[in-house]
Amino acid sequence: MADQLWFLRHGDAEPHGTRPDAQRRLTPRGETQSVAAGAALRMLGIEMAHVFASPKVRAIDTARIASDSGIVTEPVVHDAVLDLDRAGALELAALAGPDENVLLVGHQPDLGQVVYDLTGARARVRKGGLIGVQLGGLGPRPELIVVLRPIDLSHIGGIPLGA
Repeated sequence: MADQLWFLRHGDAEPHGTRPDAQRRLTPRGETQSVAAGAALRMLGIEMAHVFASPKVRAIDTARIASDSGIVTEPVVHDAVLDLDRAGALELAALAGPDENVLLVGHQPDLGQVVYDLTGARARVRKGGLIGVQLGGLGPRPELIVVLRPIDLSHIGGIPLGA
């Protein structure tokens, strides 16, 4: 089982109605948010053994851009991330070893609900935001370790988000 499970919400995307929901793409801001997320993880020295993305285009692109920007691991599209629940998240975390980390790139409200179901903590997952959960070594329940907004990731990674 992974030591840490990380949750990245896709970056800012085209408005609803632009195209079918599963096909909505990242905006330029969403692309920059994705670069910032990858760069921040690199700067923090957090490496991922696995990166899993929802099959929606905006999540796939977020995962790919973040991976190219610092995570290094090639993302894998996995249907379990589309309608993510606690069991699905733990199933994906189980694919990693005890000293490894897993990143799930998906959507709200699923990500926030899974964080709550795992830790009991309520956390707002903003578009382009990142949450870390410690799975092992802390006792009977996973623990919320960090909530990073896109602006935080921008500062850590040295990637300006712009206007």
